[in-house]
Amino acid sequence: MAAGNSSRFGSNKLSAEFQGKSLIAHTLDTVPEHVFDTVVVVTQYAPVETLARDHGFDVVKNMAPELGLSHTVALGTAHLQACDAILYLVGDQPLLRGESIARIVGAWRDNPEKIVGASHGSRRGNPCIFPKHFFSELLALEGDVGGSMVIKRHEDSLLLVEVPRQELLDIDTKESFGELGAE
Repeated sequence: MAAGNSSRFGSNKLSAEFQGKSLIAHTLDTVPEHVFDTVVVVTQYAPVETLARDHGFDVVKNMAPELGLSHTVALGTAHLQACDAILYLVGDQPLLRGESIARIVGAWRDNPEKIVGASHGSRRGNPCIFPKHFFSELLALEGDVGGSMVIKRHEDSLLLVEVPRQELLDIDTKESFGELGAE
C-alpha cells in the first residue's frame, strides 16, 4: 500500500531517503522472493509505479487517494480476489525484514483460517495477512481506515507473530523519520 497523501509528513514520505534509498525502495526490496504468487502495489505516484514494475510487481493506480486507506485496501483486494489470502504491507516501514514477512506467511499457512499479523509485545502492527473469507469485509471499509477495523471485529481470529520492535516503526511524520537514526 503506497497511495497515501502523507499529509502528516508534509511531503511524499515514500521518496524520503534512508540509508541511500527511498522508503518505498526499502519496502519493495523487503518482499521475499518466491513467497507470493502475485505482488500488487497500489499507488498514486508515478515514481512508485516505475519502481514497482522494475521489481516485477503489478501496479494498481489509486486515482482517488482522498477517499482514504479503505480505498487503497479495496483496490488491492479487488485485484487479488482469486487469492486464498492477501498480505497487506505498508510502504513506510523501512526496518521490516523479509524474514519477518516470510514468518508471518508461514504462520498463516499453518493456520489458514486466521488473520496473522506482526507484533512486538502487546503492540500489533503491519504487515497483516487476511484469508479470503475476510475479503468482503475489507472491500466494505469506508474512509481512512484499514484492516484494523476488521481485526477489531474478529480478535478471536487473530494470530500474532513476534518481530523485533524496530520493524514495526512506520514513518508518518518527520519526527518518526528522525527516529530511524536512533534504531
